[in-house]
Amino acid sequence: MSTGPASPSLPDGDDTGRRALEEVVRAFTDAFNRDDLDAVMAYFTPDALYETYDGKLCRGLAQVREAFAAQFRGDFGRIRFLTEDMVVDAPAGKVVLRWRCQHEVSARRGPRQLMYRLLYGQHFGWYGLDVLHWEAGRLREKRTYAQAGLPLVRRGRP
Repeated sequence: MSTGPASPSLPDGDDTGRRALEEVVRAFTDAFNRDDLDAVMAYFTPDALYETYDGKLCRGLAQVREAFAAQFRGDFGRIRFLTEDMVVDAPAGKVVLRWRCQHEVSARRGPRQLMYRLLYGQHFGWYGLDVLHWEAGRLREKRTYAQAGLPLVRRGRP
């Protein structure tokens, strides 16, 4: 069980702060790609907010961990996030990360993976982005958005 990396502090200054923030985001993504849930969770603040691609709000470490559980169990096959673009606002501690979520589905897993394999094949992917809010090297807010056939529609006014 990994305790995760120590969160680096993000120094002030345009270029240095930007590079430091890019590095912490790369390390965070790498923890996902290593299937290391404990390392991923080490980046979040205790009261972190995670908004899933389908609009579910998860607050605090227990809810965030639970939201990631199926992914790290392998329910959707082997998942890797491939970074396509990163926009960094170091002074504000914000990053927009555009990625491709690549799946490799095994034929030997359960019915869900069999269904994905029949629908999409062994390898498939989809695109999305994360809006990340960092504070002192820790992730305070992660909002995920995905390209979809239909947009997420919410009733009423904001």
